[in-house]
Amino acid sequence: MLSSFVLAAPAVADDRFPGTVVSADPLPVEIRIPGSADAYRLTYWTTGPDGPALSSGAVYLPPGPAPAGGWPVVAWAHGTLGLGDQCAYSVRGPLRPERDFAYLSTWLSKGYAIVASDYAGHGVAGPTHYLNGIVEAHSVVDMVKASTATYASLSDRWVVIGQSQGAGAALTTARYATEFGGSGLDYRGAVATGVPADIEDVVALLGPGVPPIAVGENLNTYLVYILSGLRATFPALKIDSFLTQRGVDLVDRAEAVCYDEFGPSVDGVAVGSLFTKPLSSIPGVSDILRNFMGIPENGYDRPFFIGQGLLDTDVVTPATIAFAARLTANGQPVTFRPYPSDHDGTMALSLADSVPFVARLLG
Repeated sequence: MLSSFVLAAPAVADDRFPGTVVSADPLPVEIRIPGSADAYRLTYWTTGPDGPALSSGAVYLPPGPAPAGGWPVVAWAHGTLGLGDQCAYSVRGPLRPERDFAYLSTWLSKGYAIVASDYAGHGVAGPTHYLNGIVEAHSVVDMVKASTATYASLSDRWVVIGQSQGAGAALTTARYATEFGGSGLDYRGAVATGVPADIEDVVALLGPGVPPIAVGENLNTYLVYILSGLRATFPALKIDSFLTQRGVDLVDRAEAVCYDEFGPSVDGVAVGSLFTKPLSSIPGVSDILRNFMGIPENGYDRPFFIGQGLLDTDVVTPATIAFAARLTANGQPVTFRPYPSDHDGTMALSLADSVPFVARLLG
């Protein structure tokens, strides 16, 4: 882990256009994807829930000369790392390097540049809006804008791929990529594995005694992170007023440390014990949550691929399968593939299908 990092200083107000680069610096060697010829950390402007916001991310370039037209771009939407700024992908690298680096090296070896947004407010000044799909989509698209504007060897042809939290971000990006990217980018499609579908329906039920038991360290962590995201995005909801003092303290701690450090804090904790009143008492909470973290089921204008592990317990696998069925019923251009693996293993297994899928999109 890197021992220190520097928050980017905001640019002047007139320069806060989405995709405008604030700084570009070499990425430390220890957090570069193996096989990358060069790598950089960018800070740039994007759009948060209330207007311009800072974001950051990493750019990884393949070896050798760029092809005519530049390296096609794979935008990597990463999974959960933790909410502290020191946990950002371009600061610390992936939470599971052995998994992510092997996966990303495969894409790099196919001749794709990889750009990875940290998402707005993570690793830079400002709050982190965990699972805010629209904010994440802006961050991903604007990272592609910032990267292609900065490095002439990059093509404007791009796809987005994502895992877990990043799978939801990738699909929301897929829904809005053409709109958010404008005429300067050529968006082609998406790949998502371990999609956290319909989580908003679970969150809407949270309150005193719900759930009555611990649901595991991973799910407990995600639920506390979601409370942080709601608190950051909707200060008027006064999320702290729904929590016990222990609940407030855990959300505060979650925002200060990384995933692997925070997990033990909620191991064995029943999340329902952290509430003083149910979230369902918020007027219109279902619509609020759906707009905040729901993954779109209509409006996709390019093909996209979903891979789901049948042994995945980090997301609700039956909900993801049902989500894919609704996409198909809605006439969306989805390809769905199940795999006999868990949350992590599905990433590697899916490459046999997703690599040729992306090659067709970017060919």
